[in-house]
Amino acid sequence: MTTFDFIIIGGGSAGCVLAERLSACGQYQVCLLEAGPKDSSNNIHVPLGVINLMRSKTLNWQYNSHAETSQNQRQIFNPRGKTLGGSSSINAMLYVRGQKEDYDHWAALGNDLWSFDQVLPYFKSTQFQERGASEFHGTDGQLNVADSRSKLPVFDDFIQSAQHAGFKANDDFNGADQEGVGYYQLTQKDGRRFSAAKGFLTPNLDRPNLTVLTDVSVTKLIIDNKKVTGVYYLEKSLEKSREKGNENSQLKQLHARREVLLSAGAFNSPQLLMLSGIGPKDELAKHGIPLAHELPGVGQNLQDHVDVMVVTKHQRNDLLALRPKAAWWAVKDAMKFFGGKRGVLTSPVAEAGGFIKSEPQLTRPDLQLHFIPAAMDDHGRNFKMLTNYAVSLHICLLRPKSRGSVTLYDKEIDSNPKIQLNMLAEADDRQTMIKGVRLAREILAQPPLADKNGDEIFPGENCQSDEAIVEFLKEKCNTIYHPVGTCKMGNDDMAVVDQSLKVHGMEQLRVIDASVMPTLISGNTNAPTIMIAAKAADMILNEHARAN
Repeated sequence: MTTFDFIIIGGGSAGCVLAERLSACGQYQVCLLEAGPKDSSNNIHVPLGVINLMRSKTLNWQYNSHAETSQNQRQIFNPRGKTLGGSSSINAMLYVRGQKEDYDHWAALGNDLWSFDQVLPYFKSTQFQERGASEFHGTDGQLNVADSRSKLPVFDDFIQSAQHAGFKANDDFNGADQEGVGYYQLTQKDGRRFSAAKGFLTPNLDRPNLTVLTDVSVTKLIIDNKKVTGVYYLEKSLEKSREKGNENSQLKQLHARREVLLSAGAFNSPQLLMLSGIGPKDELAKHGIPLAHELPGVGQNLQDHVDVMVVTKHQRNDLLALRPKAAWWAVKDAMKFFGGKRGVLTSPVAEAGGFIKSEPQLTRPDLQLHFIPAAMDDHGRNFKMLTNYAVSLHICLLRPKSRGSVTLYDKEIDSNPKIQLNMLAEADDRQTMIKGVRLAREILAQPPLADKNGDEIFPGENCQSDEAIVEFLKEKCNTIYHPVGTCKMGNDDMAVVDQSLKVHGMEQLRVIDASVMPTLISGNTNAPTIMIAAKAADMILNEHARAN
């Protein structure tokens, strides 16, 4: 079968929701294409496996940014999921929606269908909240949302210390008020990861009108006079054959009767648009790509949450560390997983944290915290750090002013996108992060954490002045893996899609993923991406029902 009603490019959070929603009525043939393999690895389904997923070349695109001038020419690591479920299969499973004001701001920018009141029903309808239904939570959806099952004693210590520093407790960051500290809720069920694939795709793989192809790379959109009619793609086995010069390995085609839906994420969606000739005229000309449709905003407006950690030695041995006592504790605690799906193996590592203000007079939080029971550095890939008994406190800037871009290195589909983050390029971002470092230190200096703290590893005792902290930020800042904005919705000159997520100036083509967010939401982006796809699916179904 080579012709479908809808072709979905990308089997991540958005793609899985679209595949489920569009195939549910039974009247449309739907095909989902995913570049990575099936989501069968135990590292996906056992939550603590997130540590290994950061290093996986099979399940993680493992992108690095171009050298960042604002970050001492460092290349910043950007992990992205490359499997069914996408980044929901490799992330820390935190279920966070952001703030009401985030979505009302989208509406104020001209996207009035995306105000908080318009999107809340989709957050609720996609969610199965184990705590039960309420004004802000639903129990009819497919995405299981649960409380942590691995609440280590040091997490409670962190929450108490943050309260002693003046920050209130909050047991629901997705309720009426986001501000405060506590435990995050997780996309888990019975102590196992509950990805978008697990919730929306896997239960429906036997639908006769749903076709899912894995290990396939979409190389280009098929465009006929600004109408997208299908895709070219390569199977992984043929891709390897082509690399060896086998002339029999040719591109395959799929055709769409109704629409092609691009859900490849904030890096890969703009890349594929540009490789297909849709994007900034000068960028395409630079790589010899024929212009199919000029859209200057493709790949621009990149935003991500900049993040840094304060790391302190800590005198507990029930922490994640490469030390004999810690290893023995971890082995014993891991046994709880096999008896009742509890304990350290169910941990996403970052289940305690919160949302705080850098200045008391602010009307809403502008910083996010994630507390880690380990000595962290280089995204957990620096094993040397784990020889310390230590704790780490992430400080994340929720609404950065700095903007980056996604462009091309060349016109080859197997080349990585050229990612330029420009983190902390704006002075206001640097100033807020300085305040964040100081607040993190203040929290760590309170009991009960302070009672067992040792020397500060990062930034270190000598790093006290604003100037010294800025240098520390340039050396140690990273993203916390929430890229958005590169195909933003709106009606200005740099908008790529309208508020129904149709690509401006093109027919039968929508972009449906985190790239359409015009501005970054104040929190983790997985739940909002699922919401976007559910709302978009309703738009599509309603539109085609009217057309029929």
